[in-house]
Amino acid sequence: MEIREAAAEDWPAVWPFFRQIVQAGETFTFPVDLTEEDGRGWWMLTAPNRTVVAVDAETGAVVGSAKMNNNQHGNGAHIASASYMVDPAFGGRGVGRALVEESLEWARAAGFRGMQFNAVAETNRHAVRLYEDLGFRIVGTVPGAFRHPVEGYAGLHVMFREL
Repeated sequence: MEIREAAAEDWPAVWPFFRQIVQAGETFTFPVDLTEEDGRGWWMLTAPNRTVVAVDAETGAVVGSAKMNNNQHGNGAHIASASYMVDPAFGGRGVGRALVEESLEWARAAGFRGMQFNAVAETNRHAVRLYEDLGFRIVGTVPGAFRHPVEGYAGLHVMFREL
């Protein structure tokens, strides 16, 4: 697998799994009816922020993507944040782990002092486990802040790790 900078031409490959994940409403706080144009604007970041794609080495297919940015502005701009999406057809193959590791390397190289995730649904157990395995810890949970379509109201974790 190769992780590289996303180009505008990659969006048509990202959009199908982006739409599937967002419409499912199980992991992101994005509106489930987000349009393709709005989705592109939310996901395809420009410098100094960054969006990457994970590409299958054998087929050249885009199998995942991540966006990386400062978590806040001004006096909070020294903490990074990131979001990740893996095409469900390629789940369980290490794509998510590789994207998180890439974002941590980017954040370190860019001089950030830590990385914070503001809204990790506690029902997204796979992601919580992965983040904890990579050194993040839950620093707080907002009870009932996420409305899961099957499990109902659930907490949103704030997760952090120093760099």
